[in-house]
Amino acid sequence: MSALRFFRKISPVWLLTLVFLIMCGSKVDDTRYPDPYYINGTKQEKEILSNLFTLLSKDNDDEERFSIVREIANEYKNSKDWARLVNFLTSWVAVHPDDPFNTYYLFMTAFGYEMQQAFPVAAMYFNLIVNNYSDLIVQGASVHLVCLKHLIDIEDKPEQKIRYYEELINRFPDDIDIGTAWFMLGRMYEEVGEWSRAIVAYRSFLPYYGNLVPGFPDAYSYAKQMVDFNNSAKNWTFESLGALVDAVKRALDNGSTWQLWQYRARVNFFARSWAQAGSDEAGIAEFNISSFGGAGKLNYADNLSNDSNANEAYLRTWGWSQFTPIWYFYFRKIYFPLDPDIHGRWEWAGVYYGEKF
Repeated sequence: MSALRFFRKISPVWLLTLVFLIMCGSKVDDTRYPDPYYINGTKQEKEILSNLFTLLSKDNDDEERFSIVREIANEYKNSKDWARLVNFLTSWVAVHPDDPFNTYYLFMTAFGYEMQQAFPVAAMYFNLIVNNYSDLIVQGASVHLVCLKHLIDIEDKPEQKIRYYEELINRFPDDIDIGTAWFMLGRMYEEVGEWSRAIVAYRSFLPYYGNLVPGFPDAYSYAKQMVDFNNSAKNWTFESLGALVDAVKRALDNGSTWQLWQYRARVNFFARSWAQAGSDEAGIAEFNISSFGGAGKLNYADNLSNDSNANEAYLRTWGWSQFTPIWYFYFRKIYFPLDPDIHGRWEWAGVYYGEKF
């Protein structure tokens, strides 16, 4: 048999174990317990390990063996002897492929690699457990659930994270922050360009209003804007910033607040002071713009504000009511890759009251 055919036939556990044992030079052999290699540490630690391995060499039922193997692993864990922990557990699984507790032993193996910052190897083991081993409840916790959480933390590829979040949502909806999972799934779909699925995920997140998503303080506002914009007609958009600004200026020149109001975004339009947070729902505009028009002419700056850029722009206007005479119109380039005909166009997205800070 060729070497390539041999490696294709052996199990993933054996392959990972073989690689490790070649690197560390140890043998897979549980007939020589207590093996001197495994008896390490202080005098007290050596005595404890020696007694545990002696017990392990006797005839034990599955539950008894699990208790002993777990205690040995805990001894290595407590002393941070990750190399022996990994060596012992991978050897055990390789020699006892039918042990009903191999799920837990491989989890501890993955944890050992994670503690050594060998994250790719740890991820291989966590994946191996989820894909090839039955779930196991240890101390009230699902091993598969814990593995998926670890995978999300150490995995960089959004394609992989999508699978992990989907599995968490489908299998453990009552054991996780389901709102956060839906939002993060939407983010991962965005990263891989699956915009339709991203919208579905964000729509599923919206009922969990109030959930705090770590690292995304405006998660609800962002998801709501994406969903609402997707559901809208989008017929207020302009092909370019110049075309939008020209239309707004013509309406101001004519003193037509009615015409001006037709150019606003129909969803997610806001009217707020500069001091209000961007996610403040109280800033969503629900007013009649004509009631703010002053008795005199409505005026505007010749040019956009200096802090305008390729994606956002501000136009200073004045002549509104005596209480808030100065408004800054906020124009935004539309980010919506789901619809190439809309993505990159411009909209009048809101109003800021008062002079800029």
